[in-house]
Amino acid sequence: MSSVKVDPIVKSSALIGEGPVWEEPEQTLLFVDIIGQKIHRWSPATNHIQSVETADTVGFAVPRRSGGYVAGVGRNIVAVDWQTHKVTSLVEVDEDKPNNRLNDGKADPSGRLLTGTMLRDHLSGERKQGALFSVAPDLTVTKHLSQVDISNGMDWSEDQKMFFYIDSLALTVDAFDHDPSTGHIGNRRVVYHMQEGEGIPDGMTLDAEGRLWVACYDGGRVINIDPATGVRLKTISLPVTKTTSCCFGGPDYSELYVTSASLGLSQSESKQQPLAGSTFRTGAQTSWIICNIVR
Repeated sequence: MSSVKVDPIVKSSALIGEGPVWEEPEQTLLFVDIIGQKIHRWSPATNHIQSVETADTVGFAVPRRSGGYVAGVGRNIVAVDWQTHKVTSLVEVDEDKPNNRLNDGKADPSGRLLTGTMLRDHLSGERKQGALFSVAPDLTVTKHLSQVDISNGMDWSEDQKMFFYIDSLALTVDAFDHDPSTGHIGNRRVVYHMQEGEGIPDGMTLDAEGRLWVACYDGGRVINIDPATGVRLKTISLPVTKTTSCCFGGPDYSELYVTSASLGLSQSESKQQPLAGSTFRTGAQTSWIICNIVR
């Protein structure tokens, strides 16, 4: 385990904190509380947090080129006006699966939105009810994968020729060939198998060296993986077990922000983990490229 300093920067006790995104122009951190049904925006300059309520589960929020955000609320892709707090539905996915909800989502380098679904009650015993979709700027929806358990972390290589993806219950990090002009993915293969004690792979991000940083739910850590070799290079330990996602940010993108969850902890575990649900900042001694924006 790495002894890198880890600081709690937003002690919000989120039920399921997720989807951190660093906003370069504002120098703010965007993230969501899925079950808490809120989108949060935190300013390190003022240590002030602003929030918008979504009235249903919110799996992700990403900046939109025309202003505001695009978010995954319930099974709907919505537009969020931060100034007025107005939430407008744009398109629905998984119309035939009312028990599903949107989970993680990101914009690809071309401005398409990639997002996936999962069962709301993922402990029900049902399996493979989710899917992975892309949404084009004209709101055309394309289904890329079906038979997904918990659609989660995703990112793209710098040359855009590879797409990395996590279906959490598979306990692997996978790679696909990616066509940047069409968004088509294919040739799926495993680049990393989770090892005993590492937990469940959740959200992830890519650094400037092309290496992956994966938040490990129920593992209390973020692991750094070389996808070319399948080797774990570094582990950062956190003071909470339910680490959920991560992104790079800060003025020079040298800080790693990590979200976490408090939902699902027993009473004794909650006492042992008073920072569960907080968002953390750590120096990862690397950097990332600027986040993508939905067109």
